[in-house]
Amino acid sequence: MLYFSDDFCSTQKVHCMYLDMEEAGMVFLKNFKFVELKGTNNKSPIFSRRLKLIAKIEEQLLLAGDSDYTPTKTKWVTDSDGNQKKVEVPKRVKRWWAKTADGKVNLVVRYGSKPLEFAKGKNAIQLDSEAEVKSTLDKLKEAVEAGELDAIIEQQAQSGSQFKKE
Repeated sequence: MLYFSDDFCSTQKVHCMYLDMEEAGMVFLKNFKFVELKGTNNKSPIFSRRLKLIAKIEEQLLLAGDSDYTPTKTKWVTDSDGNQKKVEVPKRVKRWWAKTADGKVNLVVRYGSKPLEFAKGKNAIQLDSEAEVKSTLDKLKEAVEAGELDAIIEQQAQSGSQFKKE
């Protein structure tokens, strides 16, 4: 039941009523369990690095699925009159895969501008054909979501930072 104090009603000069949840039409709210909202751990560096890599993998999946895919970004442009306006311009997206001389395909996963090194000196995944690129990217996305590449991403992020921890 919702109650308002008589002092509140008289000082605020409002009409106060005592409401029961059923009278107020809140029959459905009785079925819910209410809890306090607590912060999630989505702000951790590991989680944000995963999200960054997943976003790039999804972009490569779109590129692999559609050869005409051209992502755009918004940019502020000043016209001849000096007015600024937002325009959408094509964004350059570099493919992560390339054909080799023997007909195979090498897929390089990049974090930032540098390729991830899966083993010492090995930073590419060799595929038999370009048709396997999409399925391989799907598997990589699942691996990133599961946290299998966290150590590799962390190593790459640490090597790219200019400030070393002491």
